[in-house]
Amino acid sequence: MLVLDKPAGLPVSPDRDDPQRSNLMKLLHAAVAGAKPWARERGLNYLMNAHRLDVETSGVILLAKDKPTLIALANLFGTEKPLRTHVALVWNTPAEDKFEVDARLAPHPARPGLMCVNPQNGKQAKTGFETLEKFSGYTLLRCELLTARTHQIRVHLRHAGLAIVGDQLYGGKPLWLSRLKPNYRLKPGREERPLISRVALHAEELTLPHPVTGRTVTITAPWPKDLKVALKYLRQFALQPRL
Repeated sequence: MLVLDKPAGLPVSPDRDDPQRSNLMKLLHAAVAGAKPWARERGLNYLMNAHRLDVETSGVILLAKDKPTLIALANLFGTEKPLRTHVALVWNTPAEDKFEVDARLAPHPARPGLMCVNPQNGKQAKTGFETLEKFSGYTLLRCELLTARTHQIRVHLRHAGLAIVGDQLYGGKPLWLSRLKPNYRLKPGREERPLISRVALHAEELTLPHPVTGRTVTITAPWPKDLKVALKYLRQFALQPRL
């Protein structure tokens, strides 16, 4: 197996609406075909992703280095055995520190590319959530995918009234320092940029039985810089007062 820490904004596979757009698998296959040093050192002549991440989501993605491993991993992911843990920075504060959303999901009938809760025709989807940190108007959550549907965490959080920061498809606005820092002043001629403008969702950890040895393997990816910067300023200017 090969594990990568995917950056936000890079699709895993070709975009149907924009086939010319760069994507992770195209870059990897080109590197393998071109015998780039990192690929040559690992003796790679085959790479396929065992699962997907949204374009805007950063973090752990697992790839198979041969077809038998890919089949074994596909079977594992088909049984929902791998435990996938994300962190998300969201608007608002949940009523409970631990909660679960069990709501069926289906493609949005009027907005292509989006998903929605559909109790009648949707596929089963369940996500567990736990509060990690609370701020004034924001919350950092740990999210455990108990199933794996497109945009599952994003739609379940929206359904719970907790849109992810930067997730404008599902009602989450960017995070601006000017909204946090008292007496914020921007230097003349400068334009303020959001602290985090993309979907503030990171695939932090993946736990699964190794397809060859059967031993439990846990893979983690460090939080990306934009998320760490956003949390730095939230801790500085938006901590909730202790009672």
